[in-house]
Amino acid sequence: MSRILLAEDEERIASFVEKGLRSAGYAVTVATTGPDALSYTRSGQFDLLILDVGLPGVDGFEVLRRIRADGDDLVVIMLTARSGVEDTVHGLENGANDYVAKPFKFDELLARVRLRLRESGERTGMELSRGDLTLDLRSRRVRVADRTVELSAREFSLAEEFLRHPDQVLSREQLLSRVWGMDFDPGSNVVDVYVRYLRAKLGAARIETVRGVGYRLT
Repeated sequence: MSRILLAEDEERIASFVEKGLRSAGYAVTVATTGPDALSYTRSGQFDLLILDVGLPGVDGFEVLRRIRADGDDLVVIMLTARSGVEDTVHGLENGANDYVAKPFKFDELLARVRLRLRESGERTGMELSRGDLTLDLRSRRVRVADRTVELSAREFSLAEEFLRHPDQVLSREQLLSRVWGMDFDPGSNVVDVYVRYLRAKLGAARIETVRGVGYRLT
């Protein structure tokens, strides 16, 4: 049984989500403050964290930052009333695996929980390679030829998506949905920004722009 930590200080929402997750077969622990959430995550007992941004004591963004600073790759879904693109990008850049804005439908949250847990399980002990580029999905290490490259959590997820579909053209819509877990916003350039980051770290020639369509790992 997967163990989920729910960090949410609004009692009504916490109770609603906890009951739904338990009914779906998950073991759930609730934390109502940022310090409590950090303490629970450091126990190493959880498979996924649903993290509210507006926690008292230490806010969700800072909780996430400290989790990733500890080297913890715990799956994190941000849960917040802040739906602006800036807040979304901030959370994802700092290592969140997904982002759900309030108000939300529980079925959507549950679907994302199941997806992220499944992806986490699939990655265990796996390695993806293309030429001299290798991603170790367990340790989250990236090698280019004989050197190790440091990628952020979001850069790594984007590189993983390319390596799972070599030579296939991936549209911006596909990448945004698969890597960021968001519906496509025609005004967002977050995919282009992160492709630029990857090119700078892995080599500009590795990712080809297919004009009017998307990108392809060559």
